[in-house]
Amino acid sequence: AENWGEFTSLFTLPDFSQWNNPAIWITAFTIAIVASLETLLCVEATDKLDPYKRLTPTNQELKAQGVGNFVSGLIGGLPVTQVIVRSSANIQSGGKTKAAAFIHGIFLLVSVLAIPTILNMIPLASLAAILIIVGFKLAKPSLFKEMYAQGSKQFIPFIVTIIGILLTDLLIGIGIGLAVAIFYILLNNYKTPYFVEDKRKDKGVIHLELAEDVSFLNKASILLSLKKLPANSKVVIDASQTLHIDYDIQDIINDYKANAAYKNIELEFIGLDPETMELKPSAKLDRVVRRAAELNLDPNKKGN
Repeated sequence: AENWGEFTSLFTLPDFSQWNNPAIWITAFTIAIVASLETLLCVEATDKLDPYKRLTPTNQELKAQGVGNFVSGLIGGLPVTQVIVRSSANIQSGGKTKAAAFIHGIFLLVSVLAIPTILNMIPLASLAAILIIVGFKLAKPSLFKEMYAQGSKQFIPFIVTIIGILLTDLLIGIGIGLAVAIFYILLNNYKTPYFVEDKRKDKGVIHLELAEDVSFLNKASILLSLKKLPANSKVVIDASQTLHIDYDIQDIINDYKANAAYKNIELEFIGLDPETMELKPSAKLDRVVRRAAELNLDPNKKGN
């Protein structure tokens, strides 16, 4: 814009006659999801870059972004989102407080109003070079080595997400990465639903400790382990760390209790009601309170 009149002419009101157009709603929903995901990912990356290791309030960030995009749409503007390149450049330049982001925005506004002609003279190649340099600092080879050192469960979802984003787009790429990550979570949960410790040498007890979350995926492995327990022994089934147990698991434990008498196996339950196989309310509450304490949360306050 060469003058104030041309600048104000850029502001346009929405065409509300399209409110019932399905394509509008689909586009709006897609932009909202992509912008929110990008912001949350940038928030996490920015918090890791912060030399003071402060945590950004994500709810407040998304609310501010929502209000900003709402107002921007009403005056014909583009949707906004947090961008890691700007945040990284801000931190590398010595920005330490909220004022840095605010002053950054003021400078952008003043530049657009005062020197638009000069801004248009900046070669796009120069801007691209800056983005490449900052991007390389964020995704340098040492990061890939670090992720590789953490094992395949971390490295494969990481690489799949990157490739998915490059070959498709941000939303689909993140979705593919999430699917692979969920697969590894389920696989890990399937492999480690419990821990068996044989203490017969010193206490004559076989201790079977259930994991925090025991689902139907663990049914076959738990059933096999129960069948392998030797006769004439004492077995303790410990659910003191369990927050959730599926009905299928309760069912096979209940069946094992009925059959244990034939093998002269003495059963003891911790955290489980021996009659209903439900988690004991008092024990479950203790676990929830303990978990809340670990996360520095108050379980008696709503909204945490």
